[in-house]
Amino acid sequence: MSEAVEITSPLITADGVRAAAQRLSGHIVRTPLIENDRLNEIAGGRVLLKAEILQRGGSFKLRGAYNLISQLSAEARARGVVAWSSGNHATGVAIAAKSFDCPAVIVMPSDAPTVKAENVRAFGAEIVTYDRYKDDREAIGNAIGQERGLSLVPSFDHPNIMEGQGTVALETVDQAGDTAIDRYVFCCGGGGLTAGCATILEDISPGTEIWIAEPDDFDEGWASVQAGKRLTADVTKKTICDAIATPSLGKLTFPILRRRVSGGATISEDDVRRAMAFGFRHLKLVLEPGGAAALAAVLAGKIPTQGATTAVTLSGGNVDPAFFASILRDGENTA
Repeated sequence: MSEAVEITSPLITADGVRAAAQRLSGHIVRTPLIENDRLNEIAGGRVLLKAEILQRGGSFKLRGAYNLISQLSAEARARGVVAWSSGNHATGVAIAAKSFDCPAVIVMPSDAPTVKAENVRAFGAEIVTYDRYKDDREAIGNAIGQERGLSLVPSFDHPNIMEGQGTVALETVDQAGDTAIDRYVFCCGGGGLTAGCATILEDISPGTEIWIAEPDDFDEGWASVQAGKRLTADVTKKTICDAIATPSLGKLTFPILRRRVSGGATISEDDVRRAMAFGFRHLKLVLEPGGAAALAAVLAGKIPTQGATTAVTLSGGNVDPAFFASILRDGENTA
C-alpha cells in the first residue's frame, strides 16, 4: 500500500513555510529578484520578477517536492515515490528523490514537451505515459502506488507541497527589503504556489494583494473564487500553457485562494507568446508558456500596476528549443 505523509490539519501555516525554508536551505537556489526599466515603463510602476526559471530543474516545483520527500520515513523513501505531472513537478520530484537515493515513477502525458521528459530521465526517474485527453492520470498514479508500495507526491494539493512552494514569497519579501509589495501575481494551475505564498504573505506582508493569471479555457481558478465553489475546466481543450492546464483547484488549495485571492486575469496564447519574446529580448531569460502567464498578464495590462509595486513569479523555463525559436520569430515585432 502506498504511503503518504500524514496530514494532521487541512490548513497550512506561515510557520510551516518557515520550517520548509529551513529544510530547503542548501538544497535549492535562492533565485534572484529582477527589475527591468522597460517593464517598469510599460507597467507604470515597479515590477519585481522572482526568477524561478533559474531554480534547479527550471521551475519552483523542487521546493514543494523536496519539502515533502524530506519528511517521508527512511523506509518509505527506500520503496520510492510516484507523482503525475506534465513536466515541472516531475522534474522537481526526480531531483528531490535522487537527493535521497529514492526511486521515482512519474506519470506524464505522452505529448509533454520533450525537454521536460528528458529532464526527468536525466535525474533517474521512470516515466509512465498517458493520453491527457482520454486517461485519468491520478487513477494511473494511484494504481502504480498501490501496486508497488510507493508514496504519493501530489503536484499541489498537499500541505507539505504548498508550504514548500510558499518559500518563493518568503524569499521575495526578504529580497525586496524596505519596498512594500502592493500585489503579487502568480501563474496558477492547481493553486499550490498561490496557496503557499498567500499564506506566508498574510503573515509577513498582509497588505499585499494576491492575483492569479490563467490561460484561456483553463481560467477556472478565478471563476471558482468568484463562484464560491470549485469549478472544472474542459480538459479536452488544448493550450500551449501545459504547466498550468489543470482541471481544477485542489480541495486544499481552493479554500485558501477563495479567502485570499483579490483578482484574476485570463491571458490569451498571443499574450503568452509576447511575454516569452519580451522575456528573451529585454530580460535575457527563457520562459516556458505556463511560466510566463503572470508576466503576460502584466504586459497585457490585465493587472493594475500603475503607480504600484507588483511582484511577479516567472515560474518555469522548460521549453522545447524549436518551439521557443518559433515564438521568438513570431513575437519579435511585438515584444
